[in-house]
Amino acid sequence: MNVTKVGIVGLGRWAKVLTRAASKSQALQIVSAYSRSQEKRDAFARELGVAAVPDLGTMLADPAIEGVILTVPNEQHLPLALEVAKAGKHFYTEKPIASTLEEGLAIADLEGRYGVTVTVGHSARLMAGIRRIRAAIDSGELGRVAFMEANFSNERALELTPQTWRWYKHRAPGGPLSQLAIHQFDVLHYLGGEIVEANSIASKLSPVGAEVDDQSMTVLKFADGKIGYVGSSWTSPGVFCVRVFGSKGLMHYEIDFGTWDTPDKLHQTSTLYIQRGKDGYGKREELPVPESDMFRAELEMFAESCRSGKANELSARNGNVALAVVYAGLRSIEKNGQAVKLGDIIAEAHERLAKGSRHVA
Repeated sequence: MNVTKVGIVGLGRWAKVLTRAASKSQALQIVSAYSRSQEKRDAFARELGVAAVPDLGTMLADPAIEGVILTVPNEQHLPLALEVAKAGKHFYTEKPIASTLEEGLAIADLEGRYGVTVTVGHSARLMAGIRRIRAAIDSGELGRVAFMEANFSNERALELTPQTWRWYKHRAPGGPLSQLAIHQFDVLHYLGGEIVEANSIASKLSPVGAEVDDQSMTVLKFADGKIGYVGSSWTSPGVFCVRVFGSKGLMHYEIDFGTWDTPDKLHQTSTLYIQRGKDGYGKREELPVPESDMFRAELEMFAESCRSGKANELSARNGNVALAVVYAGLRSIEKNGQAVKLGDIIAEAHERLAKGSRHVA
């Protein structure tokens, strides 16, 4: 197999996580790194052994580099993606795809304009437990699925300061809604199919005084009639769990959030079980969780897109659906929990994009 060589831009904590994941892959190699900070470039090169370049142009001019990984703040996704796409390079961007839905749609448009692919880092759907639930749904093992619930919470709001970007509403809209629940919106989209509307409520309870809400609850309605719920607290010990209810059985998957940054170890402490028919919890069947690495898997999907020129399932469209749920949720919060149709949110964003605006009212 030919190794796909890529660069990485933005050299903070998450760049290190992804670079370590890439080091375990035979399909992809990160060979070039860039940050505006000379100090970060030098430190990254020392710690990870990846050669740093003095400017983005140098990276983009290298014909050996087929793609670029963007691990930069959300508002920088579109301008940097545009530069990368103009250079004819494929790109991966962390979730959310962008700060606003218009910018997310503009990123999706880059594929057709410049002949590149977009990979969005919604890696949670790649966890072995989530894939096992999807297999059970597809095989009919659970019967007709009518309800799903998920939670992703952690203590981040207790640690916010005015020096952190997540403190501010315009940079982390909805707090955990856009930073944590969005993972689960994508997971439930993957498990349940098209989402047609959402309604949300939120609250601010952290004592630190940040601008953002720090609690959120969202109810989703799917095209086939099923419903789902996503909860997210930003003032709690970390948890990530998904439960799917079908006519023949329910499945529950939960990980130890403390191992999120080391997904190759998730299987060691994860819980996955199926409860069948009329059996009670005591008769549940504990299922083994296969070893997997969602970060290496997403990077290898990116590598395949670089080689083939074809989009993968971590697509711009799926990234924009998850972001549209966030903005439907934000509007619902403003309307005291009224349900908001995703189609309306997406149509309005297209209209604003056509008018050349990047501002979400």
